[in-house]
Amino acid sequence: MSLLRSQGLGIAGRLHAIDLEIAGGELVGVIGPNGAGKSTLLAALAGLQRGSGALHWQGRALADMPRKLRARQIGYLAQAGHSAWALEVEQIVAMGRLPWGDCDAQAIAAAMCATGADALRGRRIDTLSGGEQARVWLARVLAGQPQLLLADEPVASLDLYYQRAVMQTLRGFATGNNAAVVALHDLGLAARYCDRLLLLAQGRLLAAGTPAQVLQEGLLQQVYGLPVQVDLAAAPPRISYR
Repeated sequence: MSLLRSQGLGIAGRLHAIDLEIAGGELVGVIGPNGAGKSTLLAALAGLQRGSGALHWQGRALADMPRKLRARQIGYLAQAGHSAWALEVEQIVAMGRLPWGDCDAQAIAAAMCATGADALRGRRIDTLSGGEQARVWLARVLAGQPQLLLADEPVASLDLYYQRAVMQTLRGFATGNNAAVVALHDLGLAARYCDRLLLLAQGRLLAAGTPAQVLQEGLLQQVYGLPVQVDLAAAPPRISYR
């Protein structure tokens, strides 16, 4: 089931005419060096940045959808969360229900459990470490029960245990009619958990396909400027720089 389709999606000077389609049941990784356009692409797919080209949600122009309906269907997790108030964790997560206009306790509890944020219940957001806050922001998005989740580097500030836990959560989310698109720097995690990868460089889509199709040593060396060794047969897959 096709959820989101972009045709010629571009942002002047930052993103160049990207065509792609996101289907239900898949976890899509967006990889590339700093400044490649990963964050810009996710924000554009969420409809938060306007540019050229067309963007459709299940055949309907995304720009024509009421904002509340769009917020119910597409969840967006920015690279860095921030709260202007020292709210408790459960209050932050409950904010994910704003598009629905309710405080669905079951949805909130499930989101907190899925991310490990339930262990932080009762604590204020300003007392948490960066990694703990990252889990809370992800829980907030999940509490909204979107059909498509766009996550910008959700594991960047997490330890090894929670990197794996968050990727497993996203993998479990992207089933049936749900899908997730996640920006990642860790190519090993991308190879292990993602169905497809999009490789960006300087705002252009250089390669798209399965991890085996995209994680080619020569291509990665060209993009990252370093000799790269890829072993996708390892468990888990290993991508190292020489």
